[in-house]
Amino acid sequence: MNNFTRNVMLVACIATFSISCVNTQKSVYFSNQPDAVLESSTNATQSVINKNDLIGIQVSSLNPAATEIFNSPNVSNSGNVKIPEYLVDGDGNIKFSMLGTIKAEGLTTNQLREQIERSLVSKKLLVDPVVTVRHLNFKVTVLGEVGKPAVIDVRNEKVSLLEALGLAGDITVYGKKENVMVIREENNKKVIKHLNLNSSEIFGSPYYYLKSGDVVYVEANKSKIASTTRTYQLLPILLSGLSFAVIVLDRLVR
Repeated sequence: MNNFTRNVMLVACIATFSISCVNTQKSVYFSNQPDAVLESSTNATQSVINKNDLIGIQVSSLNPAATEIFNSPNVSNSGNVKIPEYLVDGDGNIKFSMLGTIKAEGLTTNQLREQIERSLVSKKLLVDPVVTVRHLNFKVTVLGEVGKPAVIDVRNEKVSLLEALGLAGDITVYGKKENVMVIREENNKKVIKHLNLNSSEIFGSPYYYLKSGDVVYVEANKSKIASTTRTYQLLPILLSGLSFAVIVLDRLVR
């Protein structure tokens, strides 16, 4: 065996050993998590209605003719069901048929539903009304190192962080699973929370279920940044080398 062959084999062995020693714990979800039943302290909490939200309100009762007036304005299609839509104005109010101005900002959809039902009964407009209130613009945004960054429409008003990442094509191999950022607006403030998806503690986090308007950002790891930097550094050199090669070939042809 000559020296050249021996050196090639040595380099190959070193490369193989280096690859086998790479720490894969940060590239998978919930590394080293055994089978278990984990206590969950969180439920899908209802999002609070905010200014400029678009909400759907539908009223029904045993008297269809009497309820028609409440279901006619601004009707839109929500899936296969037609539902009247209301835009929450800059003061946090909506204009509702027969009831006038209603304060919607700060309420959950359930709270607004109960308030409208009570008002319809107390003003003797309907007997035993059934009111349905839905967020029509329940959306979350997923950005950064994911397969398909997108704004995701959530029709059932319930989505977990993992579901949102799945709908966005999952975190790429260049994403930091141990440092996923959730940006949430609460009480007119932007709240920023960093989450570790390598840990099962995420299941007990109040950020496990996302709220309408949440933004999820997956940061790129050092490998992605380094590879991008090297590409920008090598590109001028490669272009220069290509230009030089073209000039040499042109001279040879002549």
